Amino acid sequence: MSLVPYALARRVLFNLDPEVAHDITMAGLAASQGNPLKLAYCNSRVDDPVTIAGLKFPNRVGMAAGLDKNARCIDGLGAMGFGFVEVGTVTPLAQPGNPKPRMFRLPEANALINRLGFNNHGLDAFIANVQRSALRQSKNPSLLLGLNIGKNAATPIEKATDDYLICLDGVYPHADYITVNISSPNTKNLRSLQSDEALDALLGAIAERREQLAQKHGQRKPVFLKIAPDLEADQVAVIAATLQRYGTDSSGKVNNAWGVIGTNTTLSREAVKGMPHCDEAGGLSGAPVLEKSNAVIGQLRAALGKDFPIIGVGGIMSAADAVSKIKAGADAVQIYTGLIYSGPQLVKDVAVAIKNLKK
Repeated sequence: MSLVPYALARRVLFNLDPEVAHDITMAGLAASQGNPLKLAYCNSRVDDPVTIAGLKFPNRVGMAAGLDKNARCIDGLGAMGFGFVEVGTVTPLAQPGNPKPRMFRLPEANALINRLGFNNHGLDAFIANVQRSALRQSKNPSLLLGLNIGKNAATPIEKATDDYLICLDGVYPHADYITVNISSPNTKNLRSLQSDEALDALLGAIAERREQLAQKHGQRKPVFLKIAPDLEADQVAVIAATLQRYGTDSSGKVNNAWGVIGTNTTLSREAVKGMPHCDEAGGLSGAPVLEKSNAVIGQLRAALGKDFPIIGVGGIMSAADAVSKIKAGADAVQIYTGLIYSGPQLVKDVAVAIKNLKK
């Protein structure tokens, strides 16, 4: 159990600019994760193992990508009780992201808007940080690590595959699974990669390169595709059909090579109309995304069948929200905005609720 009540820390952090508060928090995690100061936020990990995509997850609760873009705080986040931590999105080259201000709180809605734009220190720095983590140096790692990859803003969309392959080559030896982010609304034209022909071409190239890397490293690692909540039913059906082509064998059996993460942030403002900052450009996360995300998860599960790996993310602000994700069809969940609003205790609450759901 963490020693510092999060309500106190939140009061201080929410008086700061959101990005300043984020930077201070990440610096604190990075500085404390290897020493007793981590007792300020650590939780015992709930034991609720599950096998997804051929990987044994210690429990079904993960840290979503986006919080730790540079992989500086893997061990600190792990100490909060997550069964898996996903870091990134990383791009081949360092980039500053979009102009500031680019993060906004909407407390009335338990929500955030961000238009960060894949700001990160680049692939080389990212890999160095991953390698330095105690998790990666351990012979018996206590949780799983996902590495999330994207494209540089300056890379033309028709060359996006090149960036994903560069990142895949770099992160493959260090990841338990890799996530391909094609759904951020903050990189121009990125979401167009979710369309039929573009998606098939991208997954085909990644599948081919992954087999080469599997031969080289002696292990085929699963790749998850992260998609948007702002998809029509026919678009979800196209994505599901494409994933099935790559993620199942000739008999229709899941091959554990592919999975899907639903979903990223939304462009919709329907749930936050009239609130301060509601018209800011960027992706909306938090409570308003829950139903949209759950709807996409439900459509994916119906189309992909009971065994295809699905991780649910978007709008988990409570244990009940997480349970709704599992009931919608997710095998595991990730949180982000809920952690900012509720603190590390949410990790344990969610893990316990999902474990109890099976009883």
